[in-house]
Amino acid sequence: MHTNPSVSTERLLRLPDVEAMTGLRRSALYAAMKEGKFPPCVKLGARAAAWPESEVQAGFPPASVRREGAPNERRPA
Repeated sequence: MHTNPSVSTERLLRLPDVEAMTGLRRSALYAAMKEGKFPPCVKLGARAAAWPESEVQAGFPPASVRREGAPNERRPA
């Protein structure tokens, strides 16, 4: 069996999965991409985009980690 080294078996995450992993909504993700703070998406078609799972994991801490140390988090008085 021949394998093609240029074909990746990387899992691609669609927007709802990326939102769940990062805790960010669509507009915040695209703003972070524009600022170079989040990995760019891969266009799958005219109306579809996805992110390689490893890049999302490496480029942004999980939402639960960010919430624990969020300096601007409002706490009830």
